[in-house]
Amino acid sequence: MIKSMTGYGLAANDFAQAKYTVEIKSLNSKFLELALKIPKAFSDKEFLLRNECSKQIERGKVNISIHIEYAESSAKTATINQELLKNYYQQLKTTADSLGDVGTNLLPLALNFPDVIQYEVDTVNEDEWKLLYQTFTEAISNFQNFRSDEGNTLKIDLVFRISNILEGMKNVEIHEPNRIILIRERLNNFLEGAVGREHIDQNRFEQELIFYIDKLDITEEKIRLKSHCDYFLQALNDEDANGKKLGFISQEIGREINTMGSKANDARIQQIVVGMKEELEKIKEQLLNVL
Repeated sequence: MIKSMTGYGLAANDFAQAKYTVEIKSLNSKFLELALKIPKAFSDKEFLLRNECSKQIERGKVNISIHIEYAESSAKTATINQELLKNYYQQLKTTADSLGDVGTNLLPLALNFPDVIQYEVDTVNEDEWKLLYQTFTEAISNFQNFRSDEGNTLKIDLVFRISNILEGMKNVEIHEPNRIILIRERLNNFLEGAVGREHIDQNRFEQELIFYIDKLDITEEKIRLKSHCDYFLQALNDEDANGKKLGFISQEIGREINTMGSKANDARIQQIVVGMKEELEKIKEQLLNVL
């Protein structure tokens, strides 16, 4: 069963006078690119959470935000580092004066600089960590469910595209017998115009025609194309289905389609092949978002 790399998960729980919220967002990426925002009080648990993400999320550009919202009565007190604030303010004022910018309100800007406002960080007990971890696992579960739902949507589209490619191959088979007749007529007319009918050795002509048609035969390509498409559909339902594996199979499908097009020597078949290539390109685009 395939999953999408695009996902979203949210979970929240209350503890005493605080609310713990974990939000997960992801986009497609070749590797796991994890941005984890965690409160300082739980900074010692960051390595554990990152390991858990590596196991469960696997791939994708992932942003995880863990937020603690305290009730007003239990809000953490904040202090201003006055010396640091003065230093920032003086540097800003000196720079503004040198640029002739005398109307800038510098204090709000200086207050937003790093470490100017420092919040009291309390130690957390085991019960708080257990609740945070529970919230984290709930968010991961919701995130994975979202990915699975998106994966089902992708699967429906991929099956549809593969069926269109197989339908295109059937249409090629319809026009294929006429192709041999047209090739024979075209070569015969060319020889008659070049040397005259009376100078054509029919036995030699038939031998050369068989050799030429054999080089244009696409039977093996059709067999391999059907096999690759069946394997693709099978891989979609495998427990270990993944975008990389499906991508490799789609490359093999592309090779057979391209070879059929190069051997076609028929305008109608080449038009069908172009349609098959369009379907394959849509498959490749979708696979970029498959986990």
